[in-house]
Amino acid sequence: MNENPSFKSGFVTLIGRPNVGKSTLMNRLIGQKIAITSNKPQTTRNRIQTVLTMEEGQIVFLDTPGIHKAKNKLGDYMVNVAERTLEEVDVILWLVEPTDYIGAGEKHIIEQLKKTKTPIILVINKTDTVNKEAILSFIDTYRKELDFQEIVPVSALKGENTDELVKCILKYLPYGPAFYDEDTVTDQPMRQIVAELIREKALRLLEDEIPHGIAVSIECMKDKGKICHIEATIVCERESHKGIIIGKGGQMLKKIGSAARPEIEDLLEMQVNLQLWVKVKKDWRDSDFLLKNFGYNPKDLSMGEK
Repeated sequence: MNENPSFKSGFVTLIGRPNVGKSTLMNRLIGQKIAITSNKPQTTRNRIQTVLTMEEGQIVFLDTPGIHKAKNKLGDYMVNVAERTLEEVDVILWLVEPTDYIGAGEKHIIEQLKKTKTPIILVINKTDTVNKEAILSFIDTYRKELDFQEIVPVSALKGENTDELVKCILKYLPYGPAFYDEDTVTDQPMRQIVAELIREKALRLLEDEIPHGIAVSIECMKDKGKICHIEATIVCERESHKGIIIGKGGQMLKKIGSAARPEIEDLLEMQVNLQLWVKVKKDWRDSDFLLKNFGYNPKDLSMGEK
């Protein structure tokens, strides 16, 4: 496949405000669940790299954390990761909500995008939630703000118009060989994907009961025969949060484990014995040591290094 002179390959970043559907879109495009999704903003904390290979070319997607106003070191890390990718890729996908109101968050992103020469494709997501006739108005609103190479309305949730989006991306990628083998889907370590799946279930089941400050650490992951034994710790910031996560008689923790186990088994293609614990690490989101421990490299908090 790589010897094809018309084969294209390149890197594409997905940016946007928290909760606009970046992870949902990326999962849809590659046809597999790699990035976790929830109805809470700032679900994605690392730059997740996934790969879509087809006959015409290979697209390497970088799903970045949402660009937002940082409130702690973890927030700084997330914003810096997102903004740094703008110069490192061949195409930028900017996801927005289907609206003709451009808020302060979008204005901030527009200012960042004005500084780059990278081709930008505006993706108006969640079109399944609005009247189709209104989409032309949304396109017109954003077209006045920035010179986009393409504007593509999609529904990541329903998969509407996502094939058209892939065609548009390929237009702007350079010709060249694939970066990864055609069966590669992600560069994420399996432990990290498992941890993220557990965190997703915790976020969904806990809903608004605790703030966003939880992390998951995989303490042990070993195959014994046909069973993978996984020990994981859910880390929170307060003792009161610990009680909520465990639940009465341990019921909430059992629910989180029961919800995560089937998806982990699908991912690993084997039976899983999952054991969960809860620990309190006060203010972990402001600790360089703990951030690094949970997979967020503190070096990335500085924009000076690349």
